[in-house]
Amino acid sequence: MSTSSSKKQTMLNGALILAVSTVVVKLIGALYKIPLTSLFGGVGRGYFNAAYNIYTPIFAISMAGLPVAVSRLTSESMSLGRFGEVRQIHRVSTRLFLITGCIGTALLFLLSYPYVHFVASINALPSILAVAPSVFFCCAMSSYRGYYEGLRNMIPTAVSQVIEALGKLVLGIGLAWGVMQIGLRQYENTGRVFGKAADSLDVAYSYIYPYTAAAAILGVTIGTVVGLIYLILRHKIRGDGIDRTQLINSPTQSTDREIARRIITFAVPMVIGSLITNITNLIDTATVQRRLEDAFRAAPEIVKSMYAYSLRTSGTLDKDIPTYLYGTYGAALDFRNLIPTITMSLGISVLPVLSAAWAVKDKEQLRTNIESVLRVTMLIALPAGFGMAVLASPILSLLYGSHPDIVPIAAPIMAVYGYATALMAVSTPIANMLQGIGRTDVPVKAAIAGAVVKIFCNYILVGNPRFNINGAPIGSIACYIVIVAINLFYLLQVSRVRVRVGSILLKPLLCAACSAGAAWGTFRLCGRFLPAGVPHADLIGLAAAVGAAVIVYLATLLLFKGLSKEDISMLPKGEKIAKVLEKYKVLG
Repeated sequence: MSTSSSKKQTMLNGALILAVSTVVVKLIGALYKIPLTSLFGGVGRGYFNAAYNIYTPIFAISMAGLPVAVSRLTSESMSLGRFGEVRQIHRVSTRLFLITGCIGTALLFLLSYPYVHFVASINALPSILAVAPSVFFCCAMSSYRGYYEGLRNMIPTAVSQVIEALGKLVLGIGLAWGVMQIGLRQYENTGRVFGKAADSLDVAYSYIYPYTAAAAILGVTIGTVVGLIYLILRHKIRGDGIDRTQLINSPTQSTDREIARRIITFAVPMVIGSLITNITNLIDTATVQRRLEDAFRAAPEIVKSMYAYSLRTSGTLDKDIPTYLYGTYGAALDFRNLIPTITMSLGISVLPVLSAAWAVKDKEQLRTNIESVLRVTMLIALPAGFGMAVLASPILSLLYGSHPDIVPIAAPIMAVYGYATALMAVSTPIANMLQGIGRTDVPVKAAIAGAVVKIFCNYILVGNPRFNINGAPIGSIACYIVIVAINLFYLLQVSRVRVRVGSILLKPLLCAACSAGAAWGTFRLCGRFLPAGVPHADLIGLAAAVGAAVIVYLATLLLFKGLSKEDISMLPKGEKIAKVLEKYKVLG
C-alpha cells in the first residue's frame, strides 16, 4: 500500500470511528430525552430546552476553533518530527482551554438572570445554574480530544463522548426521577411542594417541573466530569506514544507565547463564525418563545382550539401553554439534527483531501471529492429523512406512549423537518469544502443571510395565532435554503467544478421516495391486517416498515445505478465490493 493510500485509509478510519460514536451518542441522547419528556411532560421539557438554548451558544463560542487549532498544530509538528513541541502544544492548549472554560462558565452564570427575566421563564433558572459548570469541564475535555485527534487517534474522543453520554443518561434520569418523587411525596403529606402551597395535583406538578428539569440537566454536568476523568486517566496510563528518544532528538521548540499565538490566530476566524451563528440561534430562540406568548395573548381561543386534545390530556394550565408548546416542539427537534450530525463527519474527513487537491490545482480530484461528498450525503440523508417524515406519528406514539398529548403537535413538525433533512445534512459538508479551498468567509456571510430570513419568518409566522409553533420549522428550513444556495454557488464557482445533478440528487431522490412509499405502505398494511390484540403491534409495524424501506432502497439503488465506484471504495473492503458490483454492472 502506498503512503498516500495509507494516509487516506487512516483518515477514513478516523471518520468512521467518529461517525459510529456519534450514532451511539445520539441514540443515548434519545434514550435520555425521551423518558425525561415522559417524566415531566411538555412544561418541564420547556424549562429543560430553555436552559440548553442559552448553554449551547456559550459552550459553542467557548469551544469554537480551539480543538481544531490544537489538532492541526499537533499533526503538523508530528509530521515535522517536533515531538517536544507536540507536548508543548498540549501543555499550552490545556491552559488556554481552562481559562476559556472558566470564562464560559462565569458568563453563563452572569447571563442566567437577565435571560430568564427577558427571554425565558424564571422557572428555567435552576436548570441553567445546574448546567453552567459543564462548560468548564467540556473545555478541559477538548484539550485532550484535540490533542489526540492531532495524533490521528480518534478513539479517546469517541470513547469519552460515549462515557459522557452514558453518565448523562443514567445520572440525569435517576436524579430527575428522585426529585419528582420527593415533590410528589411532599404534596401528598403536606399539600406543599418545595415550600409552596399547592391546591391541586396540576399545581403541584407545575411547582415540581422546574426542579425536575434542573436535576435532569445536572446529569449533563456530571457526565462531562466522568468523561474528563476518563481522558485524564487514559493520558496518564497510556500516554501519547511519544518516547524519550524522540523527545531528545526533537528540534528546538517555539516559546509558549508563540504556541499560544498560533493557536489563537488559527481559532479566531472560527470563533467569529460561531459567535455569529450562536447569537443568531439565541435570538431565534427568544423570538420563538416571545412570539408564542404574543400569539397566545392575541387569540388564546384559537390556540387552545388547535390543541384542545393535547391541552386537555396533559392538564396544562393556561399560563403554561406557550412553554408547553415550545417544550413539545423540542420532541420533534430531537430528530432534526440526528442525520446532519452523522454526515458532518464527511465534511471533516474531506477537508484535508480537498485542500491538497486545491493546492496542486488537480481539478479532477476536486470534482471527484466534491461530487462524492454531495452524493454520499444525499444517499444517507434523503431516505432517512423521508422515512422519518412518513413514520413521524407512529415513531412518536411509540416513544411517548405515556404522553399521547405530545404526538398530535410534534408529529407534523417532525414530518416537515424530515422532508428537509437532506438540506440540513449537506449544509456543514459544503461549508467544510469551502474552507478546504480557502473561502472561509463565505459560510459566515451565508449564515448571516440565513439568520435574517429565519428571524423574519419566525416573527411573522410564530406570532400568527393560526401558525404559532408550526411557523418555527418553516423559518428554519427557509434559513437552510438560503445558506445552502449561497455556499453551493460559491463552492462550484470558485472550484470551477461542474457536478452531475442526476448522480448527486435525482437518483438518490427517486430511490428515497420509493423507500418512503414502501415504509408508509407496509406500516398501513400491518395496522390493517395484524390481528387485534397482538402485543406491541405498533413496534412490529414500525420494524416491518423500516425493513421494507431498507430493502426497497437498496434494490432501487442498484436498479437505477445510484452508487458509484468511488462511493463504494470509501467503505471498509470497498475495493473488493466495488469489483463484485462492477461485474454485475450495477454501479453508476
